[in-house]
Amino acid sequence: MKIHPLITESAELAALCERLAKAEFVCVDTEFMRENTYWPELCLIQIADTEEAAAIDPLAKGLDMSPLLDLLVDNEDVLKVFHAGGQDVEIIYNLTGKTPHPIFDTQIAMMAISQSEQIGYSNLVESWIGLQIDKGARFTDWSRRPLTERQIEYAIGDVTHLAKIFPKILARLIKTGRGAWLDIEMEKLADPANYRNDPSIAWHRIKAAGRNPAMLGRLKALAAWREYEAQDKNIPRGRIARDETLADIASHPPKTQADLAKVRGLSAGWKDNEIGKRMMATLEAAKPLTEDELPPRTPRGAPLGKEGALVADLLKLLLKIRSREIDVAARLLARSEDLELLAAGVRELPLLEGWRYEQFGRDALELVEGRLAFAVVKGRLKMAHIDKIGDSSETKIAAAE
Repeated sequence: MKIHPLITESAELAALCERLAKAEFVCVDTEFMRENTYWPELCLIQIADTEEAAAIDPLAKGLDMSPLLDLLVDNEDVLKVFHAGGQDVEIIYNLTGKTPHPIFDTQIAMMAISQSEQIGYSNLVESWIGLQIDKGARFTDWSRRPLTERQIEYAIGDVTHLAKIFPKILARLIKTGRGAWLDIEMEKLADPANYRNDPSIAWHRIKAAGRNPAMLGRLKALAAWREYEAQDKNIPRGRIARDETLADIASHPPKTQADLAKVRGLSAGWKDNEIGKRMMATLEAAKPLTEDELPPRTPRGAPLGKEGALVADLLKLLLKIRSREIDVAARLLARSEDLELLAAGVRELPLLEGWRYEQFGRDALELVEGRLAFAVVKGRLKMAHIDKIGDSSETKIAAAE
């Protein structure tokens, strides 16, 4: 594979993208900094197909990034391959308002062919091609220039190794017939709605007890206000105020700005400064949520009671057994919160649809409805179907295959 020197010129990038536009797939990775900013700062983009690889410096003066961005978001003929690509996709969305498509994520794919929940890149490389990655450059300052040769070599390795691994993973998926399982997961990753930063729904990320319309209305207003403040200053939202602080203020709103000095998590200076003044104005203007805006009455993680909690535990045991039997990550089959909802009587759930229903959901539903039990067969825990015999209360237990 040809490894290009760091690309800093527009003509070089345009020529590279013209060649890559003819590839079946390209592997993509980014290096960025976001510890001290609201918006992640893109510092490097790496890209490779089976023939060539390069790192591109987006901070290079005068570099026209449009050929690369067009390749990533507008070329439907080239598959874009990432590993744990959520943050990479977010950065591309911030630059273009679009997401890469079609898309493939090897971390998600590993969940369909192994019990790996969130396999890291270094473990992926070691398990598939037997190489150990030097992690020394992983936590360097990618915004500092010039970049060292070690940094560039480390960064390009993220895509050159992936270009070798992806075809192997794809072949395994084809062999197992599980490729279709991932279609919905990949579409979720590419859904622009996941990356839109809409301050009006920022409150959804904050845990708050109850459905009080006035309290939630204040929380909605405060969360949106925090987003705008953080965006304006380009600092992490947590540096304006933490989630728990906003939830506390929404539940027990201060009567005057001076009272902000008593709020845990806020600086005493807020009692008479401009940001405190803006927060108080936000609280005063907040309106209660409408009935349509309120969260559902069956919240995720709702207390199930002792019996319901036991049922949820049995479902989690069933999930562990099935995950082991078919060698798939449990998280791909079902999430813990969905099992709790199933135990609480909810039936409109992803695990009761499509391939998830066939592989796990049917048995989970039968367990909840009393048609499935556990049995020990030759020292191994198995699922067992319970068949009613006539009108009698006797049961016949047969170990599930």
